[in-house]
Amino acid sequence: MIPILAVAGTEAAQQGFLETFGVNWPFFIAQLINFVLVLFVLKKFAFGPIQGILEERRNRIAEGEAKMEEIQKKLDESEQEKAVLLDKANADAKRMISEAKQSATALGEQKAQEAVAQAQTILNKAQEAARAERAALATELKQEFGRLVVATTSQVTGKELNASDQKRINEEAVSSIN
Repeated sequence: MIPILAVAGTEAAQQGFLETFGVNWPFFIAQLINFVLVLFVLKKFAFGPIQGILEERRNRIAEGEAKMEEIQKKLDESEQEKAVLLDKANADAKRMISEAKQSATALGEQKAQEAVAQAQTILNKAQEAARAERAALATELKQEFGRLVVATTSQVTGKELNASDQKRINEEAVSSIN
């Protein structure tokens, strides 16, 4: 078998490389033109539109990713703003509660002072009323005591006392009480 290959190898060298493989120049050129035409048609009508569609998809995906990053950034910013607003609202609420407590304390103290003042006023009025009543009772008691002294004196002495005697006895009795 080796002698057959050797004979074929020398024979091919003598006839030429392209003729050994059966290359027919008119068919080869026609095949080459057909290949170039098919390549042109595929590039123009198949690969070109497909590459355009792929490029358009890449652009849309890139735009989508950019928008997603922008949305994420805005979301982060809104979260930060929300946290700041919540902190501010909490601080305002604490301040309002503190102010309300202080106001309630001040109002309570003011009402307590007003109540003490009213109680003191009522107490003063009651003391004045008691003094006035005591003075009226003392005056009435002195008059009654004087009348009793005059009545007792007239019964003891057995004579009727005139107005000047009654006045003098009343004055003596009242001065001995004070």
